[in-house]
Amino acid sequence: MLKGFKDFLMRGNVVDLAVAVVIGAAFGKVIDSFVAILMNLIGKLGGQPNFNSFNPGDVPVGAFLTALISFLIIAAAIYFMVVAPMNAIAARRKAGVEETEAPSEEASILMEIRDELRRR
Repeated sequence: MLKGFKDFLMRGNVVDLAVAVVIGAAFGKVIDSFVAILMNLIGKLGGQPNFNSFNPGDVPVGAFLTALISFLIIAAAIYFMVVAPMNAIAARRKAGVEETEAPSEEASILMEIRDELRRR
């Protein structure tokens, strides 16, 4: 029974998931501090970084606005810090794969020589 548990823990996807959770938690702290900085800057421009007290017409929309702005900042940070660089890396890899699929001129000549030697 312990061997099965050890095999389960040592699977690649379980270890990868554990690493992802730890990295995600650490990245979450970075994003939270980034949001705090930007909310502070918004507060300096608009007078307050927290819109919880904003109640136009006695409708409490301030908490929603604060959460919405935080969400947009988080989404932008993740896009520009993770998604855009990963897309650029994927595009570079794809371009590299396409280049290596077609043999070079030298390789084509060597393949012709090889084929001719096989015919003889």
